[in-house]
Amino acid sequence: MAGKHVIVANWKMHPASLREAKKLFEATRKIADKASRVSVVIAPPALFLTPLSTGYKGKKIAFAAQNAHEGDGGAFTGDIAVAQVEDVKAHYLLVGHAERRAAGETNDDTRKKVASALYYGLTPVLCVGEHVRTQNGEHFGFVRDQLKAGFQSVDPNAVGKVIVAYEPVWAIGSEEAMSPREMHEMAIFIRKTIVELHGAKGHSVKILYGGAVNEQNAAQMLQFGDVAGLLVGRASINPKEFAALVESIQTNS
Repeated sequence: MAGKHVIVANWKMHPASLREAKKLFEATRKIADKASRVSVVIAPPALFLTPLSTGYKGKKIAFAAQNAHEGDGGAFTGDIAVAQVEDVKAHYLLVGHAERRAAGETNDDTRKKVASALYYGLTPVLCVGEHVRTQNGEHFGFVRDQLKAGFQSVDPNAVGKVIVAYEPVWAIGSEEAMSPREMHEMAIFIRKTIVELHGAKGHSVKILYGGAVNEQNAAQMLQFGDVAGLLVGRASINPKEFAALVESIQTNS
């Protein structure tokens, strides 16, 4: 996916049925097929991952799991394993999404999941972001701790295989995204932190932005926010909104 903007469509717990999921996937496929400057990664609910990923023969869309247990199996009722995600032809794994962290996922959990994803050949998308912004800059320390944990068990040679998705919690689900200038500042900080941990290879890490992304702000964020792509929630489950967002990127970024 080098040279293209990476758009991760996080469907969260939508839609309600496999029939609707197939309909949403077909609409997204048509959008992706027309987007020469965009690579789409779909993260559907786990129940829909297998029928969608194994039934797709094209090359414009890749698949991600929204969450997985770091093990390869065991007595973990209700979980799916990273090994199982890899087996159904998914290539990405979301790790540490704010909603998962709110449900109890810890920094150490993200460490294990990032390492496990890399072991199984998946690309981990490590989500980081603060709940609130303070004038004294405490949010930078919060994000640094998340990054340090997520990259702790990553071999220095594998650093470039991890994607970081910065999603300020205060912007998720809101009407207004952060400004591209603020994102640019955070992108510099994220790379600086990773370089401090693992050396110059940290400069190669792709950074995505997530939080209130829509057709009005997507292209500006990609142009001026120092990011390689976007993590899209709400707009990704509305084909009309998602098409407008992708078109704005095609035209303006």
